[in-house]
Amino acid sequence: MHKKDKALLEQIQNSIGVGNIYPNGPEALLFQVFSVKDLKVVLNHFEKYPLKTQKFADYKLFKQAVELIEQKENLTEEGLAKIVGIKASMNLGLSEKLKVAFPFITPVQRPKVEDQKIEDPNWLAGFTSGEGCFLVNLAKNSKYNTGFLVQLEFKLTQHFRDVKLMESLIKFWDCGNCSQPLDYHSNVDFRIQKFSDLNDKVIPFFVKYPILGVKSKDFADFCKVAELIQNKAHLTTEGLNQIRQIKAGMNTGRK
Repeated sequence: MHKKDKALLEQIQNSIGVGNIYPNGPEALLFQVFSVKDLKVVLNHFEKYPLKTQKFADYKLFKQAVELIEQKENLTEEGLAKIVGIKASMNLGLSEKLKVAFPFITPVQRPKVEDQKIEDPNWLAGFTSGEGCFLVNLAKNSKYNTGFLVQLEFKLTQHFRDVKLMESLIKFWDCGNCSQPLDYHSNVDFRIQKFSDLNDKVIPFFVKYPILGVKSKDFADFCKVAELIQNKAHLTTEGLNQIRQIKAGMNTGRK
């Protein structure tokens, strides 16, 4: 994660009681768990709180590999081949070097992830902490005295393989829509832009189920702009300038 969220990584580390945090380039931090003993703690966590996206399939395969290592099968040629076959079906698959080293490996069957219904609102709050965006959009529009249209937007983005999960958000919120960005066809965006839906549904939801990490500050600023819009301040030059200032300090603009 970005180094601004170091406190959130430390909360995760303290919560599960294993792992370490390392620098990962000039702006990022990496939380990692290596030992089989500690990985069992991680597996137990995700057994209790299952993943919802297609990453759940990677988790199931990862669990198989950990169990093979736990049984020392990685020390035999047959066991190592099993682990490489598992790795071939995970994430991006085998690197070119591993394909050369293991030319006859057959990838194992990847588990299907079909039950992607959102049942726990706390899961959605956590998912948003990692994958969501609270945006303030300004667009030139001569219909307004200020010359600008102010629009709020709540957005979640995932790989298109999780399109069913993203579409289930429409039912969960009873609003919003899904679309594919024209500039990046492998992703799907879920968006809510209608102000009444944002003000009456999205904001109260995240007040009740708080976002963690630095993104909570973006949500707080999002709420400030929503209040200004609710009070019609965005229709005045003074209010618009106030919104510009708030927008400038959100998301990537936050110091």
